[in-house]
Amino acid sequence: MPSIFDNKIWNDEVFQKYIDSLDNIRRNELIKSRAIRPRPDLKAAMSDNVAGNYITTPLAGNISGTTPQNYDGATNFSANSLPTFQHSRVVVGRMAAWTERDFTYDITGGQDFLAIVGQQISDYWQDIDQETLISILKGVFSMSDTAGAAFVAKHTYDVTGIGTGAMDATTLNTGMQKALGDNKSKFSLAIMHSAVATGLENLNLLSYLKYTDSNGIERELGLGTLNGRLVLVDDHMPFETVPAVYTKTTDQAVDATKTYYTKSGSTYTAVASPADASLSNYYEMTAEAYVQYTTYTLGDGAIEYTDCGAKVPSEVDRDPKTNGGQDTLYTRQRKCFAPYGISFTKASMTSLSPTAAELETGANWELVNNGATTKTYIEDKRIPIARILSRA
Repeated sequence: MPSIFDNKIWNDEVFQKYIDSLDNIRRNELIKSRAIRPRPDLKAAMSDNVAGNYITTPLAGNISGTTPQNYDGATNFSANSLPTFQHSRVVVGRMAAWTERDFTYDITGGQDFLAIVGQQISDYWQDIDQETLISILKGVFSMSDTAGAAFVAKHTYDVTGIGTGAMDATTLNTGMQKALGDNKSKFSLAIMHSAVATGLENLNLLSYLKYTDSNGIERELGLGTLNGRLVLVDDHMPFETVPAVYTKTTDQAVDATKTYYTKSGSTYTAVASPADASLSNYYEMTAEAYVQYTTYTLGDGAIEYTDCGAKVPSEVDRDPKTNGGQDTLYTRQRKCFAPYGISFTKASMTSLSPTAAELETGANWELVNNGATTKTYIEDKRIPIARILSRA
C-alpha cells in the first residue's frame, strides 16, 4: 500500500527501480517561435557586474518621409538627416529553489529526486519565460498615453461584438491589415488558445502541416496555418470572463416572457415572482457573460531577446543538520525581452527587476521616440505586434 513522505508517493515495489516524473503539459510555443529574435550583442551592456539592468539603444528611423525637392536647375539642395530613436529595455531577473531530503532518497530505494528536478529545469524556465512574454504583451496593450493608446486601438481587432463573436475566415487577415495596412506582410505567425483554434478547425479553416516519418506514414506536426501564417496553439494565451451587462428596465408592467433581476452591490439575482409595484427596482440582462480570448499575431523578430546571465546560474547547497540531511538546488536567471519599437519606461518599478504585475502595467511602456521634450514617435506600421479579441 503506498505511503506518503515529504510530498512523495512511494512504495518499495515500484520505487526500488524507478519513478515516473510528470510530463510538462505546457507547450511554450511563443518562446520557441520565430517571433523571438536573439540579441546576444547586448549581453555585455546588461552584465550584472556593471549594473546593466536597464539600457537604452539607438533605433534608426526611416528616410521615406522626406519630401523630395524640385530639380529645376535653380533650387539648392536642403539636406535632411536620418531620424533616430531611443529604445529602452529592462532585464527581468528571476530565481527559484528546490530542497530534497536524504531520508526521501533512502525510503524510495535510492531515487534521486533532486536529479529529477535538475532534468526539469529547462522546461521550468521556458514556462517562466513564456509567462514573462505574456505579461509584457499585456503591458504593451495597456498603454494609455496618447501615442500608446492610439497604438493599442489600431493594433487591436475586437470581434466579440461582430456576428457570433468568434474568429472566422477573414478575422486574422482583417486584423493584420488594421494594424499595419499595406505592411501586413510583416506578420508571420499567430498564437492562440485551443478554444479559438478548435473553432477554426470546425470551420475547416485551420490546416495542419504534415511530415512523413521513417516508416513512410504521414503525420501532423501540430503546427497549423491560417491566411498563410503559421498558427501556434497554447492554452496559456490570455482569456477572461466578461461579465453580463444589466440595465434598469423601462417596462411599465411585468412582461411574463422576461427575466428580471434585483441588484445588491455588484450581484444580480433573478426575481422569482416579479410584481408591477417593484418594477422600478428591476434590471434586465442586456448582454450575456462570455469568455474573451486574446490571440496575438507577431512578425519575425517582434521580440528582441538577450540572455544576460547571472554570476552563479545554479548551485547546490548541502545542509547535513536539518531533517537528517538535505540538499537544496538554487537557480537564477536574468533575461531581457524587448518588444521591437516599444520601450520600457521604469515609470512604476520599485526594484531593479520588474515583477509580473509591473510588466503588465501600461505606464511602464511607451512607443519608441526621440527623447525630446516634444516627442517624435516611431511609425506604428513598423511594429509587427497585434492582438485579436474574440469569443472563440
